[in-house]
Amino acid sequence: MTVPSPSPVETIKAASRRLRGTLRASLADPTTGALADADAQLVKFHGSYLQDDRDLREERRRQKLEPAWQFMIRTRLPGGVIAPRQWLQLDAIAGAYGDGTLRLTTRQAFQFHGVRKRDLRAALRALNAVRIDTIAACGDVNRNVLVAANPWQSRTHAAVHALAARLSAHLLPRTRAYHEIWLDEAESAHSGTEDEPIYGAAYLPRKFKIAFAVPPHNDVDVFAHDLGFIAAIEDGRLAGFNVTAGGGLGTSHGDPATYPRLADVLGFVAPDDVLAIAEAVIATQRDFGNRSERKRARLKYTIDERGLAWFRAEIERRAGFALAPARPFHFDRRGDRFGWIEGEDGRWHLGLRIEGGRIADRAGAPLRKGLREIARVHRGEFVLTPNQNLIVAGVAPVERAWIEALAVAHGLDAHRTATPLRLHALACVALPTCPLAMAEAERQLPALLDRLEALLARHGLRDQPLYLRVSGCPNGCSRPYLGEIALIGKAPGRYHLMLGADGAGRRLNALHRENLDETAILAELDACFARYAAERDAGEGFGDFLVRVGIARATPACIPLELRP
Repeated sequence: MTVPSPSPVETIKAASRRLRGTLRASLADPTTGALADADAQLVKFHGSYLQDDRDLREERRRQKLEPAWQFMIRTRLPGGVIAPRQWLQLDAIAGAYGDGTLRLTTRQAFQFHGVRKRDLRAALRALNAVRIDTIAACGDVNRNVLVAANPWQSRTHAAVHALAARLSAHLLPRTRAYHEIWLDEAESAHSGTEDEPIYGAAYLPRKFKIAFAVPPHNDVDVFAHDLGFIAAIEDGRLAGFNVTAGGGLGTSHGDPATYPRLADVLGFVAPDDVLAIAEAVIATQRDFGNRSERKRARLKYTIDERGLAWFRAEIERRAGFALAPARPFHFDRRGDRFGWIEGEDGRWHLGLRIEGGRIADRAGAPLRKGLREIARVHRGEFVLTPNQNLIVAGVAPVERAWIEALAVAHGLDAHRTATPLRLHALACVALPTCPLAMAEAERQLPALLDRLEALLARHGLRDQPLYLRVSGCPNGCSRPYLGEIALIGKAPGRYHLMLGADGAGRRLNALHRENLDETAILAELDACFARYAAERDAGEGFGDFLVRVGIARATPACIPLELRP
């Protein structure tokens, strides 16, 4: 039997001296704003992507100039929690080294855009000065761990967040390459040969994502991840977690060998066994994942090729214990909550809508300035949600009015009048910086929302909860395949229209129409809204209605019948 050759990226990783490559030389090269090709792959493990401004690409080509190279930097923040002093430093970095904006991602992390190569080291050092790093924020390792937003909401949320932070630290690469290259740590005798007991010399075949959910709220879209932990709360305490595996939303247009997949429920573990089972899952994927075809290298394909029974037996063997039977659980909503919410400790938490996740100063809504002012007086924390929004957490009752006044003065109170559609819509960055984008997403979202809201109002549906996802390509960063309505970029101005996911993240949508422009998309949705307004059952969600009446194709639910309450 012929063994497939490893992909070029596998060769780069194996020869990289534990992710060092020639990054030092590439960073010091004054003749280009880019990196050597191999180093452009390795810098992802350090939390950055090499990109160019595609709005300028053609003009620079005509002028015989290299592309307008720049870097995106992504932070590692398990659960998305930061202190006000850290916020102020992030804001300063965005102004000094980036494009003047901060972006909140669907993985509870910050992204800086527009960082030049000459400023990359200074930006990373400035982050580390306030104890924020970018290690493993990108690359073929475990990425930022998602956690149900706001650990101060309840004791259970706090316990889940603490365990997720422990797991994130446990799964960090052991190499010191990051510290040597960016923070000037001296090389040791082991530099380049450090033991990587979890990842091995070539790390994972592809990226790996973990999320922790606390029912009945599925704000993390737990079934979209390689590995998930669904908290089981019994008699007011955290009894353990239902474990899910095999989720992943990335796919490629026209390639039936790639597809989105929801995770399977494997069984139940006690809190003390979470680290062991996670390491067993990662080690299994490390040893059996596809290292020849990167498009087929995620855990979902490993499970489908070898079978769920094989996979469960393998991780139980590696962990040294058997999973207990899964326990019933229920999700009744996702998305975020907005406005003031009181926690169990008597402190208050203000949920803010950040449309598209972009924190910028715009006419009438100087969001960046407003959050900077809040950070200067806030005594609690900030929490990034998995849905591109923000929580000003831990506000004492006597300070509520002060924080509220700052939010209102700077246009941070959009949640008060926004429709449910606008509150819960997600969009990826897409153009002009993402090299994979085929169409607009973030920049298209505001106008698209205006037009959809007009249609909904015409049919008396303005206040109907709806989950819209817009993606510039089929890779799934905005979790589009879990949208009741989703637009997947196909070409400039053209999208696949996907319909039919449910409101709790338990069912994928399906392709409804291919390669439509916005006018055709709005016409299709207008017809769907008309039928929904006239024919829906009481309390029936839009995606559920579309499946029931046959407009959208049903896809398998990821929760077995025996686990549904």
